[in-house]
Amino acid sequence: MKNPQDPAARPYRIGSCPQCGQSVRLDESNPWRPFCSERCKLLDLGDWFAGRYGIPSDDPTPHHRDPDGD
Repeated sequence: MKNPQDPAARPYRIGSCPQCGQSVRLDESNPWRPFCSERCKLLDLGDWFAGRYGIPSDDPTPHHRDPDGD
């Protein structure tokens, strides 16, 4: 009988890598989930740093600090 605590014994979900679209396991056996690899994870992080992604806001005015304190 299989141990239910063993990750290999439990059912798993399959998803698509958000970066390349390849099928990936979405469980503990995939250290980069939801990505397929470390490469895709780092490419996605680079897209965030480059400003290609953003979180929408309802605030119409950007909040910038005034270096002069005005």
